[in-house]
Amino acid sequence: MDASQYKDYVLVMLFIKYISDKYAGVPYAPITIPKGASFKDMVALKGKPTIGDDVNKKIIGPIVDANKLSDMPDFNDVTKLGSGKEMVDRLTNLIAIFENPALDFSKNRAEGDDILGDAYEYLMRHFATESGKSKGQFYTPAEVSRIMAKIIGISNARTSASTTAYDPTCGSGSLLLKVANEAETNITIYGQEKDSATSGLARMNMILH
Repeated sequence: MDASQYKDYVLVMLFIKYISDKYAGVPYAPITIPKGASFKDMVALKGKPTIGDDVNKKIIGPIVDANKLSDMPDFNDVTKLGSGKEMVDRLTNLIAIFENPALDFSKNRAEGDDILGDAYEYLMRHFATESGKSKGQFYTPAEVSRIMAKIIGISNARTSASTTAYDPTCGSGSLLLKVANEAETNITIYGQEKDSATSGLARMNMILH
């Protein structure tokens, strides 16, 4: 499995760990974590022969349904994760990595905190480089996105919630996020992406920011 495929699993795991630590039990949180679908519940699946199917049905499915998400990777895909013990070991080891105490985000609850969002973008950039653009996709560096956001002059414009920004090839959503960040007020952003896995990453990226 090359980096372009492996990234989907790593980034989704990071996303679930973060929202579980930061938003579990928090009223009016930006994302809903259904009972039985947190990272702790995923840890309980380690080593089970049905771990891939269980992650899909008990963790991913409920989170997707509760938050109107889509395009999540298949954690029971034998073509990418292998079958039998190979899949069990891969997913068990991946979950174990995120059990590291250094990745405890429960202490990181500051309003407007973008630390994890920035780390998420860093990983996407890293995986894009490692994959060698094998799928013909290109990651736009955050610095370039920031310059483009400044060029269109939105920081000096009178904006409101009805102000819209649209990216027809949004990828992971980096440019849209930078445009929204440059605006003086909250604006409405729209993105379009033909690759389903990448569009799923864009949605998660926006939630983390």
